[in-house]
Amino acid sequence: MKSLLLTGALVIAAGVAAVPAQAAGCLKGAVIGGIAGHYAGRHTLLGAGAGCLIGRHEANRREREQAAQQQRDYTRDYDRGHQRDDGPRGDSWR
Repeated sequence: MKSLLLTGALVIAAGVAAVPAQAAGCLKGAVIGGIAGHYAGRHTLLGAGAGCLIGRHEANRREREQAAQQQRDYTRDYDRGHQRDDGPRGDSWR
């Protein structure tokens, strides 16, 4: 029985290790939530599930903020390269 449990745990661990980087927020949150749940009355699995949800939410929020910052940087750099140059007629562009 112990060997079956050990084998199952190793299979699950190998599967978790092969998960792409998208799950990083979930895994980190699940570990922290599981530890907190364990010390808060032996609710390890409940804490791990909640930690996964919160961790994934935070990772998605960071991704959105980074994408918005990159868009702002691109727009600022684009505008900087296309400033209006009022030439002799007042209608030319650089």
